[in-house]
Amino acid sequence: MDATQKIAILDFGSQYTKLIARRIREFSVYSEILANDTPASALADPSIKGIILSGGPQSVFDPDAPTVDPAVFSLGKPVLGICYGLQLITHLNGGKVESSPDREYGPAMLKLQALDHPLFAGLNHTEKVWMSHGDRVVHMPNGFKIAGASDNAPITAMVHESKPIVGIQFHPEVNHTEKGHQLLRNFVFDICNCQATWKMVDYVDASVQAIREQVGSDQVILGLSGGVDSAVAALLIHRAIGDQLTCVFVDHGMMRKDEMHQVVSTFQKGFGIKLLAVDASEQFLGKLAGVDDPEKKRKIIGHTFIEVFEAEAKKLPNARFLGQGTLYPDVIESALHKGPAQTIKSHHNVGGLPEKMNLKLLEPLRELFKDEVRQVGRLLGLPEHIVNRHPFPGPGLAVRILGAIDRESISILQEADDIFIEMLHSHDLYLHASQAFVVLLPVKTVGIMGDGRTYERVCALRAVTTSDFMTADWARLPYEFLAEVSARIVNEVKGINRVVFDITSKPPGTIEWE
Repeated sequence: MDATQKIAILDFGSQYTKLIARRIREFSVYSEILANDTPASALADPSIKGIILSGGPQSVFDPDAPTVDPAVFSLGKPVLGICYGLQLITHLNGGKVESSPDREYGPAMLKLQALDHPLFAGLNHTEKVWMSHGDRVVHMPNGFKIAGASDNAPITAMVHESKPIVGIQFHPEVNHTEKGHQLLRNFVFDICNCQATWKMVDYVDASVQAIREQVGSDQVILGLSGGVDSAVAALLIHRAIGDQLTCVFVDHGMMRKDEMHQVVSTFQKGFGIKLLAVDASEQFLGKLAGVDDPEKKRKIIGHTFIEVFEAEAKKLPNARFLGQGTLYPDVIESALHKGPAQTIKSHHNVGGLPEKMNLKLLEPLRELFKDEVRQVGRLLGLPEHIVNRHPFPGPGLAVRILGAIDRESISILQEADDIFIEMLHSHDLYLHASQAFVVLLPVKTVGIMGDGRTYERVCALRAVTTSDFMTADWARLPYEFLAEVSARIVNEVKGINRVVFDITSKPPGTIEWE
């Protein structure tokens, strides 16, 4: 794992900033997202081979518009400005940006005029790109020349005549820009002269050594959920310190079918990890009785989880570290978040525990994205059915049972969901979806079974495809498959007599229903 060379991405609030970082990591080059106000002195670090200024939702004219240390442009390092980044380069270097009378959101045709520049190697004179801007550059700073235009933006790309500073109005990181990956590769390898040396095969050894040095002879406790993030973190820490690690699995009663058995079998029996498996379902379901508001359900589950976890941790008085499967997107979201944001949904984790329990955090995956974590899992011998497992919400089936929760509803949903997932596997469709599950609705409909009338629940099948979970589209599962799933659920799951299929994208919907 070589982080001695990296691309620094300064974040200006774009929804695509993480995607830029992921794209560069896919080239086997380390990338790191930093705050937009990172001083130029820090960016002068020799390991930083290039700097990318991300897009952002604001205008450079706004009183509180985020900016960058102007000295960045005098470091002699390659700089790529994307969308807002292009406008900021222009604004800070004497050019002119103005509000566009015709805003561009969506596909556009880029007409390149500087195909001889290394940034555009391999691109055609006309390229389909993805725009998202309300302002545009109308006069370039001194020393720059126009490199491309679109119908609504006369300066869609510009390059400095003598310095490695370039700017583009479109987003190369999204798949909608057809040659976007090529453009980013050109910047990383041909302009920044990076080498493809960020390899996951080296990550395990480096992390094992780092964990041993950090923990020493102390004990570590880790909340194991059965998902890929906590599973990989557990295996990595266990490889480093063995029985100094104790994992705690809390069954809140809203897990997938046979979840506790599978977790115990895989990690305790299969890998020899010390594991405390706690059935706290009565405690959780007692507090959730009669609660139907989704945000209240999440908070009750989160608070109760902490109570249960703390109680188990007291059985390990020598624990000094709390292991977590925190990933890089979580780290940068916390570090870069500014200002109030609307609560779409809250998640429970054990992030609040160290303050109460006086534990130090141990987060061996905090530099990695999800796809990189899966690679590490494979290297550690984690079974494919866990490596490729779809995300599962912390509150479990509580957010997939609309309305109040009881054991009967949980049992009905567990059976229906198990059929759906099992059939996705058996028809080789599981990896066709990024996330798939069943939702139990608080609705009953009339049905006919045999010669009798039924009045039972409705369930919805949900399956989406996505590369980043920030946006998602519904998975186009075959009609014949859906018909077979529906027939099995209605015939085998007592309490359901109707199955529907959710074809809502994100946005406007969310992936989960609650």
